[in-house]
Parts: sequence; structure tokens; C-alpha cells
Amino acid sequence: MESSLSARLFPGLTIKIPRSNGLIHSAIIRTVSLEKSCVSVEWTEAGSTKGKEIDFDDVASVNPELLQLLPSQPKGKLPLQENVAVQKQNRRSVNSKIPAPREGLRSRSIRMPLTMVSEVRITAQENDMEVELPVSASSRKKFSGPIRRKSCLVKQMERMKNKREEKRVQNSEMRIKRAQEYDTSFPNWEFARMIKEFRATLECHPLTVTDPIEEHRICVCVRKRPLNKQELAKKETDVITVPSKCLVLVHEPKLKVDLTKYLENQSFCFDFAFDETVSNEVVYRFTARPLVQTIFEGGKATCFAYGQTGSGKTHTMGGDFSGKAQETANGIYAMASRDVFLLKNQPRYRSLGLEVYVTFFEIYNGKVFDLLNKKAKLRVLEDGKQQVQVVGLQEHLVNSANDVIQMIDMGSTCRTSGQTFANTNSSRSHACFQILLRAKGRLHGKFSLVDLAGNERGVDTSSADRQTRMESAEINKSLLALKECIRALGQNKAHTPFRESKLTQVLRDSFIGENSRTCMIATISPGINSCEYTLNTLRYADRVKELSPHSGPSGEQPIQMETEELEASSNGNRIASNFSEEELSSQMSSFNEALTQIRELEERAVEELKEIIQQGPGWLELSEMTEQPDYDLETFVNKAESALAQQAKHCSALQDVISSLRLAMQMEEQASRQMNSKKRPQ
Repeated sequence: MESSLSARLFPGLTIKIPRSNGLIHSAIIRTVSLEKSCVSVEWTEAGSTKGKEIDFDDVASVNPELLQLLPSQPKGKLPLQENVAVQKQNRRSVNSKIPAPREGLRSRSIRMPLTMVSEVRITAQENDMEVELPVSASSRKKFSGPIRRKSCLVKQMERMKNKREEKRVQNSEMRIKRAQEYDTSFPNWEFARMIKEFRATLECHPLTVTDPIEEHRICVCVRKRPLNKQELAKKETDVITVPSKCLVLVHEPKLKVDLTKYLENQSFCFDFAFDETVSNEVVYRFTARPLVQTIFEGGKATCFAYGQTGSGKTHTMGGDFSGKAQETANGIYAMASRDVFLLKNQPRYRSLGLEVYVTFFEIYNGKVFDLLNKKAKLRVLEDGKQQVQVVGLQEHLVNSANDVIQMIDMGSTCRTSGQTFANTNSSRSHACFQILLRAKGRLHGKFSLVDLAGNERGVDTSSADRQTRMESAEINKSLLALKECIRALGQNKAHTPFRESKLTQVLRDSFIGENSRTCMIATISPGINSCEYTLNTLRYADRVKELSPHSGPSGEQPIQMETEELEASSNGNRIASNFSEEELSSQMSSFNEALTQIRELEERAVEELKEIIQQGPGWLELSEMTEQPDYDLETFVNKAESALAQQAKHCSALQDVISSLRLAMQMEEQASRQMNSKKRPQ
């Protein structure tokens, strides 16, 4: 049949061809291949020319007119319908479980054991097929008929389809397997799985107590705390990894446009990195302990604990908490005190005749209070030698580490605290504990250990009350000034901008001099909900670490730009598209100006009030004068007029200051509302 059909197929002939979707349309033959028993055809569809190869059998199945002149069937091979009729007369029907061949299949012989055949049912509607059944039951049956051979393109499409199905099944099985490995009740279990898989690829070498301690003039470290009870109750995911003694990784969760979840792994490098398993003793060994030696050599040392609220600053500096009570004996305050007395008793320092004094004060909202003297308010002034003096600050002589711990306990209970978004009892002030070495009354060395107030984003406080706004603004301002002073220290600048805040003012002498060393401990929270705040803390600490003599011109940026950076960028504020940078700068400038005016006018109002109160004894004296039977009326009138004039003068001044203060408060309120209406959280 193929040879006869090929004689009727030639290039240029228009024939009908079947499509894979079941449709039939016309095409033109381009080439005929007798070896492959197929023809190549082309047709035009949607303005483009397409083509494929088709077997002779497929051509014959849809072009039966080409077979009309074919020779008749050989003898003994009748058409299917006649052949079946003859066989029905000679034998009984045999039913078979073998399904009938599909329409259009190419003719071929199929031989199967008779034992597998029970019945053969062939109707006239089936394809042309020849069936030969021998009489013997042990013989084989032979089925032959035209069988349609699929083209290469159809086979390739089927293979691709099978591969896709297999891939879908594999992905489904993998998702089910992963879901079984993780508790899907966790809100971020997919991120937790990705973090676990990423950590499995890391080679970790954490910090150990045997690692060498390198001395730096400016040392910046990071400490990660473990998940607390609140975070564990919320089933938060740990997004911080500390693979080595100086590296910190933040696995920031992200979403693509199609809502696909992925991780952005950000790395930060510091002098030392402490994971959640490290104790206060190990942290002290690599941070504050090397600074103790500095003060015995006549230098100044400062150790800061910086971070967001609830990140573990007070735990690091003051000691572990047992409920609301704090075990101050295992904090850096107490550890430094013990080492001070150990060095003081060594032979090389015993001859200096050093005495140990301590002070403990806090800086809250731009004001200084003595925590060891009933929280008395102190004044920060400069003397004739341009040395900053904290007027009224009491220094307490201590003779042992136990005496120091008692002072720490006394001061910690008086420290100002408040409620924030992250902590119900957060420290809202900078607490500064100082150890002073004096030789015959002269200052020999000073060690300042500062527990900084927790930084917050502006978006978390811009809608709060005025007191909270002023607290946050003052905290951010002082943190900025602190970074600028450390910049000056690291770059050996001639000028230190210590006047930018009360914090840097009272620590001015710690930032000057060649024998000055500083250490900053950045504490971070590991929870996924604190990821943004953690990144802000690490970026701040990273900028401090960059401020070295080799940082180059990049470190020489004006303070105004840094102010905008701290108050806008690092606080995580997001501005609506209709709020330009110029408008933001204008509103921020108005807000800061109003805060400055409020603080200045508040001080003036207090001074005027004190002047009025001082007039009280004069009025009492006049009243006692009138009790005398022979008092001089002329004297009484003169003193009364003088007192009234002084009273009127101070009252008028106080009234003017109060009016200006009210106006400044209204300006601050207006600027805060405008910023809050435009800001959006990240």
C-alpha cells in the first residue's frame, strides 16, 4: 500500500493533514521520503508559514481518495467485515479481554498465547483488521490491521508533558515533606525553613574564651540575645546568625512582586560578635576589661551599651534580672569594679596611693540627675579653663567591690523608665556610672560605663504625647552627637563637637587626650518582628566602626546631614509619594527648632520662678515689722514699694517667658502632626 500511495504523492500536491488538536486542514507537499515513508508539508497560518512531517499512513487515513485506485486485497485476505462473517459461520465466537485497536492504527501482526484470550468481539465498525484463528486451542491467534504511527512532534510533546507531570509530582512531594518537617502553625515557618537550610551551608567558628584579645582605641562589638518569653509565645523566628567571632548575618524576610517569599542575607563585620550563648563574663572579657588598665595609666576610658529598647543593654551593663530584681553582681559595672580593686592592690600601683570614688547619674530629656543623691537635679557648666563641670554631683568613696555594688543597687532603683512599643519598663534615660581614681585629691583616671537609652523609630513616637516625642528627639540627638564625638576621637580631630548634647558634654574629657579609649557594645534582638530595628542598630554601629583615621573623606560629612540621616533614614520613616525631601527637611527643621525653644524657655521660666520665690522672705520680714508697736511707717512703705517693683519685674518676665513657651509648644505640636500625617511605617 505504501509503494502505491507514494506513487500518487508528489511535491506541490494539496492534501489534507491531521493536527494534534484533532482538526484537519489543507497543506502542500514539499518533499516525499520513501526511506522514512513520510512527506513534508507546509501551510500558511495567521500570516506565517508552518510545516511538519506526516507518515504515509496518516496521509491515507485522511485522504482516502488517494487509495481508490490501489490494487485489490490479495487472495485470502478479505475486508474485515466479510472476513468476520465467514469466520462466524465456521466457528463459534471467542471473546477476548484484549481491547480493540484504536482507529487509524498501522497494520501489523499481534501474536499472543491462547491461554490469555477468553473472548474476541469484533464488530463491523472496527478498523480494517484480519483475524486468523487456528482450530487448535494450543495454537496462537494472529491479529493484523492498519496501525497509525505517531509523528516525531507528537511524541516529543507527549514526552514534555510527561516530564512536566513528573516535576509537578516531585515538587508536591517535596512541599509535603518540608511541611512535615516544620510546624506550619508558626506564622513564619517558611522563612524559618529557608534560614535553617542557609545555616546548614555555613561553617561556624564562634568566639571562645581562648581567642586573643586585640586592643583597639575604638572597639565596636555586637551582642545577640536569645529569644525572650514574649517572642517565644508569639512563635517568632530567629533571623540572626553569628557564624564567627567577628561576623553577624541578618536574614531579612522579603516578598517579591508575585508574593514569593525569599531571604536577603546581610552581613556586618565588627571587632567581636557574641551569640546568644555568651555570658556577661565573656562579653566583659573582650570589651570593658582591657579598658581598666587604661585608667591606671592615667587615661580615660568609656564603654557604651547601645541598642533598641528591650535588646539587653541594661542586662549587659547592670546584670541579670530575676523577675523585677536585678543581680548587679554579674554586670559589667560590678565586674569592672572588682578588677579596679585587684589592680589597685598590685605592687606596681600600690605606691601611687590611689583612692576609688564612684558617681552615678542619669541624663533624661536633656537634664542631669544624681542617682546617688535623691535624684537631685544638676547643672552642667564650663569653668574658666573651659572644663565641663557637673555642679552638685556627689562622689562617693568606696573601699571594696561590695561597696560599689551597693551604690549600683541604690542608683538603679531611681533610674527613669517608661513604657515603649517593645518594653513595658524601658529605660528612657542615659545612665552613666563612673569609677574615678584620685591620688591626693587629683584625678588620675576615669572609667565611664554608660547604659544608653533605647533608640526608636520616629514613626513609633510621632503620634505619641509631647513628653514621649521630646524624650525620643533628645535620645536620637544625643546618639547622633555621640557618634560625631567618636568620629573626632577616631580621626584625631582637633575639635570635638561635644556641645551638641548633655551626654557628650558631661563626657567631654573622655573624648580628648591621646590616652583615651572607647568601646561600644551594640545589643540586638533576634526576633523576626524586630528585624528592622536590628538593622538600624547594626548600621549605626557599622558607621561608628568605619570612623577610623583611614576612613578617608567619606567620614567628613556635616552634622546637619547626619541629623537628617538619624531622624529620617535610620529611624525607618517612609514618606508618601506626595511628600518631597524639601518638605520633610522643612518640617523636621521646624520640629527641632520648636524643641530647642521649649528647652531654653523652660530653663528661663524656672529661673524667673526661683527669683520670685526668693522674694518670699522679704514679704515675711515686712509682715513681722508690722507686728512691732513702734515700727517705722516710712521704712515699711519704702520696703513694700521696692518689693512690689521687684515682684512686678519678675512676674512680667515670667509671664513673657510662659507666653513664648506656650507658642513654642504649639509650633512643636503642629510640626509633629504634619510629619505624622505624611509618614508611613516600613
